[in-house]
Amino acid sequence: MPQLVKGGKHVFGWSRVGLTGCIVVPPAAWDEYGLKQSAKMILMPGSRTSGGFGLAAPESLGRSPLAAVVAAPNGLWNFQVPEGVSVEFSGRPYAWITLGDGSLRVPPPALAKFGIEVGSRLLVVRGSGRALGFAVRGPIVEEAGKHPDLEIFAGPLT
Repeated sequence: MPQLVKGGKHVFGWSRVGLTGCIVVPPAAWDEYGLKQSAKMILMPGSRTSGGFGLAAPESLGRSPLAAVVAAPNGLWNFQVPEGVSVEFSGRPYAWITLGDGSLRVPPPALAKFGIEVGSRLLVVRGSGRALGFAVRGPIVEEAGKHPDLEIFAGPLT
């Protein structure tokens, strides 16, 4: 997994968003974050600089500064809102999804809440130990654009 600049974050590669919101998770990221098929995961907004979203296990958020999101009576934590439907907390979107086999599917309306469109190329970034990042802009995405050797992960456009 490359580190694009000395002292910078490590990246797993690019993932392209399919027509139905399918996003392939690079196998190295899948393994590093201990992701499991059928696990329910939380999508949370990426940084204001890089946009996109972070993918985190609910139990990791309960022990983090994002515990307030977990405690909010918005139906997210206990999965009472429909899967893939975003809810707002402090003006920012959150949603939950179920992992597929090496991928996740985020309905296009929820993707739009995170500033992502079908066909977008997301840079998959090692985030905190809590969340895997999917960035859409900012310095790290610009730097990654200078590295044509970064692998692109994409499933069928479905």
